[in-house]
Amino acid sequence: MTIHYLETTQWVAWDKNKVWRFFSNPHNLSLLTPPSLRFKVVGSTPETIYPGLMIEYRVSPFRAFKMQWLTEITHVREGEYFVDEQRTGPYRLWHHEHFFRPVDKGIEIHERVTYQLPFGILGNFFHPFLVQPKLKEIFSYREKKLLHLRSDVKSLNYIFGSRALPSSKMSGKRRS
Repeated sequence: MTIHYLETTQWVAWDKNKVWRFFSNPHNLSLLTPPSLRFKVVGSTPETIYPGLMIEYRVSPFRAFKMQWLTEITHVREGEYFVDEQRTGPYRLWHHEHFFRPVDKGIEIHERVTYQLPFGILGNFFHPFLVQPKLKEIFSYREKKLLHLRSDVKSLNYIFGSRALPSSKMSGKRRS
């Protein structure tokens, strides 16, 4: 069985506390996921992560294909990093590390995903044609969305609790 890796690094001009508050809130993951995936956090999930937290999602990676995904937050060092691991879902193995490092005038976000596909040789056959491009698309969307959010005052106010964003701009729970 082949183990695959995906790494991304991005810089954002937010302070460390804002970056951590944004990424440590499981509900914000839907903001960073392409709408075509119809990603949704389901069940009762707190607004901040902690080791042992189980988060259930629904996602549709392909048009008529819906699936459940359950991840556990396994490691957290507040303000510095956290790790989520799949417990049930589309991968045989999914280990996703998120690192946050202060740099000149902002924060460097480094993510490393270690994953393994199901179905052995068949899964690996589809990796370069289906899985790898889809993952690159998701992380590319995430990078663009973070850049957009930085300049979108209404979204930032919603994310950081100043006022509610209209429901047409945001799915999921509304905060007041």
